[in-house]
Amino acid sequence: MSETLISFEPATGEELWRGPVSNIDDEVAIARGAWPEWAAKPVSFRTETLRRFVDRVKAEGEAFADLIARETGKPLWEARTEVESVCNKVDISVKAYGERTPNRRIEGAMGLRNAVRHKPHGALAVLGPYNFPAHLPNGHIVPALIAGNSVLFKPSEKTPAVGAKLVELFHSAGVPQEVLRLVVGGPETGKALAGHEGIDGLLFTGSARTGLALNRQFAGQPGKMLALEMGGNNPIVVWDTADIRTAAIIVVQSAFLSAGQRCSNARRLIVRDSLADALIEEVCGLANRLIVDHPHADPAPYMGPVIDNEAADGLTESFLILMSNGGKVIRHTTRPVAGRPFLTPGIIDVTAMPERPDIELFGPLLQVIRVDSFEAAIAEANNTAFGLSASLIGGTPQLYDQFWANARSGVINWNRPTNGASSAAPFGGIGLSGNHRPSAFYAADYCAYPVASAESDAMRASIGVGLRDPEGSQLVLKNYN
Repeated sequence: MSETLISFEPATGEELWRGPVSNIDDEVAIARGAWPEWAAKPVSFRTETLRRFVDRVKAEGEAFADLIARETGKPLWEARTEVESVCNKVDISVKAYGERTPNRRIEGAMGLRNAVRHKPHGALAVLGPYNFPAHLPNGHIVPALIAGNSVLFKPSEKTPAVGAKLVELFHSAGVPQEVLRLVVGGPETGKALAGHEGIDGLLFTGSARTGLALNRQFAGQPGKMLALEMGGNNPIVVWDTADIRTAAIIVVQSAFLSAGQRCSNARRLIVRDSLADALIEEVCGLANRLIVDHPHADPAPYMGPVIDNEAADGLTESFLILMSNGGKVIRHTTRPVAGRPFLTPGIIDVTAMPERPDIELFGPLLQVIRVDSFEAAIAEANNTAFGLSASLIGGTPQLYDQFWANARSGVINWNRPTNGASSAAPFGGIGLSGNHRPSAFYAADYCAYPVASAESDAMRASIGVGLRDPEGSQLVLKNYN
């Protein structure tokens, strides 16, 4: 009897979906067999197929958003924005493919041409996360398909229903079933897929721990593409500003959007000491007003639950550890619904902690650090092995230039939240946040590889040095002293 994977709704605990765990050998064999024919199709054929996919998503948009909301726990309004992002990704990826992987020809003397064109890698595995179970894997799948790859997509074991629906929508638009395969299973299935000799690369979004394991696993396989997006311990710095109210709104958006379950959420608020009390008062006032409820509640909630009780328990324990190691509680995190993974926003001042843990607390927890100089703020922002997103709120253009030049992050914003990055720009980080394979607009870079060619319509060749005289046996040396 085959093993079964079951998905549950975080807000209610009710079973949502179940399906058999995939056979990795079979799935890889199917995808490998299908990609040459898909790659041989004109790019225009592949892009038009994906534009039909957009039509299919729009036709089922509300039902798709409802499924996302139920399986992740995120509010329905936020799930609708995710569906919109799925649709927008196609046109962005078509444009990116044209700009990032264009065909180039340089004409030379006597009919010689130097050409640069791009080829797909082959069969690519995509491992998706649970926080954006449609948008983030879609950000790998669409550019991979445009480039001519086949794809083996394993959604998170916590959100397989959304993954299955996403694949169904691709197939209904005309993407061959053999070209895009749904791989169902837990961590062991993902590990088996990543280690399968039949894949030509892996595109991953998830935790730093898993990303580091994949990096080690691929270390001896330089011929395989590996793109890692691994989250962050992101700083938001608030400096000289008279508009404390707006600054507080940006801080709350950065820290608590999606119940803190975005890789780009702010985890650390670094604030000038003279502004700290006023800013914290405003942030707490807003946090107190945030509605935490189930996805379809009325009035609409700002936050739903985190993904499951295990995650909620871990976050609660982390907050207690910060407290016991010198953190000063500003706002307690609580579990308002017994037995379910709802968490209220937690805020804690860790300025006095002798050693602050450099980890990604993937939930609605914000750590506050007070500093007395801008140089100290930048040093504190960089006091992490991660490097995904950073924001400066307030300050002058000169201070922002200083911040931009010295902050170690792949995304650096001014007077904007740390999250909500545009898909029309590259998205990725350094350090433990990624391996210099930014996604979003730059995803085209890791979905195809460049091939340089020297080409001529006619053969022309000569050897002008190092040949023996055809009439004798003496070696002819020219221009040699």
